[in-house]
Amino acid sequence: MDFTTERRLEDGVLEREFTLGEIPGTLWTPESAAPVPLILMAHNNGLPKAEPRLVARARLSAAAGYAVACIDAAGCGDRPRAAAVDQARADLRRAMRAGEPVDDILESLVGPLVEQAVPDWRTALDALLNLPGITGPVGYSGWTALGIRLAVLEPRIAVAAFFAGDTSRTPSARRPARSPSRCCSCSSGTTRATRAGGP
Repeated sequence: MDFTTERRLEDGVLEREFTLGEIPGTLWTPESAAPVPLILMAHNNGLPKAEPRLVARARLSAAAGYAVACIDAAGCGDRPRAAAVDQARADLRRAMRAGEPVDDILESLVGPLVEQAVPDWRTALDALLNLPGITGPVGYSGWTALGIRLAVLEPRIAVAAFFAGDTSRTPSARRPARSPSRCCSCSSGTTRATRAGGP
């Protein structure tokens, strides 16, 4: 992990841009001598890590005592996009304007983006937890489809908060399934999943 810029913000939060191979990211950390827990904050597919709403949430969380990281995973922000993904986005916009069913289109868009993003996020998590001053537990906040997949595959994630403006648009293959080791609850467009015995 190579830090490329660093600046102290007026709220005391340290904001650092980094690269990890081809993965660009931002890390926000509080003024704290003690190790702090980590939040992985993901944006919806295709948006940049500098999305103003995401940055505002990250800064607020860092000011409250958390390290917060966001990356531009494959196909997001300024990273190259696949032609098939761009076509699926165009098809989705057309179908939504026409009032047509979109589940199959969402699967063709979201599925590949999630499959490409998960390895990037796991690579970032490895590097972030090796930094001094950052420790567990690890939380996830953000894009529902990616968060469900990461929470299932990554045992270091202790809690996840998923945000989807319209959960009916979450592809059925990405919706959480109940299992003995998970508890999921949904209300007003937000899903929270925890490991058994977790918060």
